[in-house]
Amino acid sequence: MPVTIAPSRWYRIIPIVFITYSLAYLDRANFGFAAAGGMNEDLHISQATSSLLSSLFFLGYFFFQIPGAQYAAHKSAKKLIFVSLILWAGLAAATGMVSNVTALIVIRFLIGVVESAVIPSMLILLSQWFTKEERSRANTFLILGNPVTVLWMSVLSGYLINSVGWRWMFIIQGAPGILWAFVWWKMIDETPQQAHWLTNEEKILLEERLANEQQAIKPVKDYSQAFRSTPVILLCIHYFLWSLGVYGFVMWLPSIIKASPNMDIVTTGWLSAVPYVVASIGMFGASYFSDKAQNRVLFIWPFLLIASVAFMGTYLLEGMDFWLSYIMLVIAGGALYAPYGPFFALVTELLPKNVAGGAIGLINSMGALGSFVGAYLVGYLNGLMGSFHTSYLLMAFAVMGAALLALLLAKTSRG
Repeated sequence: MPVTIAPSRWYRIIPIVFITYSLAYLDRANFGFAAAGGMNEDLHISQATSSLLSSLFFLGYFFFQIPGAQYAAHKSAKKLIFVSLILWAGLAAATGMVSNVTALIVIRFLIGVVESAVIPSMLILLSQWFTKEERSRANTFLILGNPVTVLWMSVLSGYLINSVGWRWMFIIQGAPGILWAFVWWKMIDETPQQAHWLTNEEKILLEERLANEQQAIKPVKDYSQAFRSTPVILLCIHYFLWSLGVYGFVMWLPSIIKASPNMDIVTTGWLSAVPYVVASIGMFGASYFSDKAQNRVLFIWPFLLIASVAFMGTYLLEGMDFWLSYIMLVIAGGALYAPYGPFFALVTELLPKNVAGGAIGLINSMGALGSFVGAYLVGYLNGLMGSFHTSYLLMAFAVMGAALLALLLAKTSRG
């Protein structure tokens, strides 16, 4: 059994990281509720433009991943996230004040830009605080801000839109991030050496353990060599396909449910929350057993396979029974989220510290591109076909491809 290193890290670092990512994720998920709750009608947004707006966030997110990751890895993740918090919270609140589609397009793109460095920065920060035996669970607590946020946001957004409208929903949910930026600055330490709440013995033990892990990783000279390596290429394509399915699901789930007969926005909120309850449970289970087994890929591909089959089930059941189709969507949503902890742990364990930051940025940028494609195509196909029927096939095949690539990755790395 490995020696327990500074248990205080878990309750000093993890809650702050979790809340910060939750606030970051809020404004990309509540947009779907605004679209389903009257924004499109108020601003005279067509179906094609709605698809573009839903996906535009990820285009800004795509372009600035690698620069942000490099800054976080070589300068300061803490400073970068502090500035990003203030900017994205202000832009999110400003979404509720727009009067035309052009302003909305600009704001959605800029939110993606200022949020682009958040996940790479957070993963780099956590890799400086948690060892290989802990990293999947630490990453899961970070990524858990995603489904947990959508869970409570789905319910709250439904009530807010029903009572005060979509504009005030954006303002109320965006403004707290500005205040939280200063909590982040006060509470987070960049590295263990800066933490006054650790003893010198704890600092030394943790630094030694992390340094020993780096020595066990095959050296990579520079970013050029890292980006051309087979594992990084496979991870990029894998995450592109996976994210296509995830954000086709996340961005359009409220609209999928709302399209059912006699469905009001409050009920839509409650039903949209359920897949994220399942997702949270799955994430804890996958990360726990991944850390125990020290096998990352084994806790990635089976969940993606389940999600693919569930999307196919939704495709086959659509129009026959709403509740059976809904159960398939719940299973798909839960399975899509479960492997995030093991996945991001795998990335930091395949590459040494000198190139891990840029590689995380590259992989996450491909995920952002997949998110853009997924959010756009699902909306486009819905407008073209008059239903989400074809979109279920798109998401099923994309996630199936991600599952197969994970199996291929297992042959190049026994993570």
